[in-house]
Amino acid sequence: MVLTGAGGVIGVLLGGGISLLINALVPKLPSTIPLWAIVMAVGVSMGVGLFFGMYPAVKAARLDPVEALRYE
Repeated sequence: MVLTGAGGVIGVLLGGGISLLINALVPKLPSTIPLWAIVMAVGVSMGVGLFFGMYPAVKAARLDPVEALRYE
């Protein structure tokens, strides 16, 4: 979750930077990012990381070690 949370924060920072750049280059075009969108973006990023990190781990934990090694 730390890795995906950091990725979400980096994405929000890049998006905020692009928004500030748009405001600087084209002042007549309003571009703001609401707080709920920032929170939702980081939350979804962390949720996806949690799900796709836990799903294979739980699936692997349910396997019998002897059968898992025999399968390879």
